[in-house]
Amino acid sequence: MKSKLIALALFVFTAGTVVLYPLYQSNATTLTTAPIIAPLPHQATKVEVVFVLDTTGSMSGLIQAAKEKIWSIASSMASAQQAPEIKMGLVAYRDRGDAYVTRVVDLSSDLDSLYATLMDFRAAGGGDGPESVNQALHDAVHKVSWSQDPNTYRVVFLVGDAPPHMDYQDDVKYPHTLQAAHNKRIVVNTIQCGNISHTTKKWQQIAQLGNGRYFQVEQAGSAVAIATPFDEKLAKLSKELDDTRLYYGSPEEKEKQRKKIQATEKLHAASSLASRARRATFNASKSGKANLTGEGDLVNDVITGGADLSAIDRDRLPEPMQDMSVDEQEAMITETAERRNKLERQIGQLAEQRATYLKKEVDKLGGAKDSLDTKIYRAVREQAGNMGLRYDADAPAY
Repeated sequence: MKSKLIALALFVFTAGTVVLYPLYQSNATTLTTAPIIAPLPHQATKVEVVFVLDTTGSMSGLIQAAKEKIWSIASSMASAQQAPEIKMGLVAYRDRGDAYVTRVVDLSSDLDSLYATLMDFRAAGGGDGPESVNQALHDAVHKVSWSQDPNTYRVVFLVGDAPPHMDYQDDVKYPHTLQAAHNKRIVVNTIQCGNISHTTKKWQQIAQLGNGRYFQVEQAGSAVAIATPFDEKLAKLSKELDDTRLYYGSPEEKEKQRKKIQATEKLHAASSLASRARRATFNASKSGKANLTGEGDLVNDVITGGADLSAIDRDRLPEPMQDMSVDEQEAMITETAERRNKLERQIGQLAEQRATYLKKEVDKLGGAKDSLDTKIYRAVREQAGNMGLRYDADAPAY
């Protein structure tokens, strides 16, 4: 059994990506013009993205689009040749007097838990024009755990339809927050939903000061939403892939793992077939493995050499393995790893067929250049490209 484990480990190491280390620099010194990020000769290894999302009543269509497309957005970001590590976060905002002003979901590679939280957001409140955009941007820059790693493309997407309140005396106004973002090397893009003229001017200025890009989409985002013949099978395989996780660790670690499993079960029970198909595609990618397994997956840790099965206390093992002999434990790890590899290959093949089908359908509609998907992908391809991440595809994942 040990020889099979070694063979599997060698396979995993051989399939790993090679990453280089970039240097991120900017030569801007003022707030009045967009800072310039110089193209770099090396590659970033990580992508950190936070969506700052207006959740007032007028944004119901866009919120639903975000729920549907978060996995394809993640897949688009992961499609760089370097297969970067992907972390996402969320700042939902409304206005003073609403049920909340902001709610912050910190950056994490556990996109299942982020998605489970996003599923609970409903559009409500607002209705009086300006919203608490200043507070939302401030929280995105200062209350999110951005890494200090210079090899990271850090980006915010501000998505909303109403301008910021500039009349709150105790607010930190967005020019000051954008200076702090620049100091932290965070790019800030804006996506305006609808065409309110007062919003346009502010969103353009925020993007300029944030070294980002301004985009405008229709109120609901015009995201590509096309069902495919492959969605149901991909959703089924995704569930089977999740069932290959074997968690181990301390009681505290197992409690964290239990919460991740709950988030996964929630999305399987309540999200659409198309959304689960997109998630399957992401999880089977190199960048998606962190979301698939989370922390403390015994299969991954043993196969990659991160854990010695014989050295783990029995009470830290997954419950089904605690009364097994070491040989039986090794056999279970080997069988589970082989099943996982087979499922990932099946998902990868179906994902390619799904992508081909979607491309043909989008072409029939005349393309999707004005969609939320395309606007986000173009910004990422350009900005991450300045850090050495190479995106070859002309269109995003749908």
